Amino acid sequence: MAAEQHNMQEPQINGQQPEGQPDQAEQQHTITDSAAEPATGTVIDVSKEELQQRLEQAEAQAAEYKDQWLRATADYKNYKRRTEQERGELIRNASSGLILKILPVLDDFERAMASVPPDVAATSWWAGMQLIDQKLRTILESEGVRPIEALGQEFDPNCHHAVIYEEAQGQENKVVAELQKGYTVHDRVLRPTMVKVGKG
Repeated sequence: MAAEQHNMQEPQINGQQPEGQPDQAEQQHTITDSAAEPATGTVIDVSKEELQQRLEQAEAQAAEYKDQWLRATADYKNYKRRTEQERGELIRNASSGLILKILPVLDDFERAMASVPPDVAATSWWAGMQLIDQKLRTILESEGVRPIEALGQEFDPNCHHAVIYEEAQGQENKVVAELQKGYTVHDRVLRPTMVKVGKG
C-alpha cells in the first residue's frame, strides 16, 4: 500500500521534472505568447473625426467628378448643335447660290409671259408654258424661296432697292412700282426688290 502511494506522488528526482510534463517556466512562456498574439477579426480603432474627414473627401471628389461630367455633356451638346447649324447654313448657302443664278431666268420667263399675244394665249401650247412656270415656282417655294411684297408698302432699305424717286401725291416714301421682283430664302433676303419710290 505504501508502495502504491509512492508511485502516485511521483516526486522529482534530483530536481528533475517527470518526463512528459512541461515545467512551470514553459507554461508561463506559452501563456505570455498567447496573450501577445492579436485575436482574429480585431476591429481597427478609427476615430469618428477621421471617418468624417474621409467621408467629406469622398463627397468632394464625387462632386468634382459630377461637375466634370456635366461640363463634358454640355460641351458635347453645344458642339453637336453648332455643327448642325453650320451644316444647315452650308446647305442653305449652297442652295442660295444656285437659286440666285436661276432668278434671272425666272425674270425673263415672267416678262415673256406678261407680253404674250392674245392669239398665243388661247392655245394649248401656252397652257403648257403656264404649267411649267407653276412647277418652277413650286420647286423654289419648296426650297424656302418667297417673293417680297413691295408695291404700296413703305420703303424698307433692308428688302427694297430704290433706283428711282418720282413725284407721287400722297405716296411719300412708298413703293409706287416694282422694276424687278425680290425674293427671300428662309426669311433671309436673297435679292432685294428693285423699286420706284414716291416723294412729295
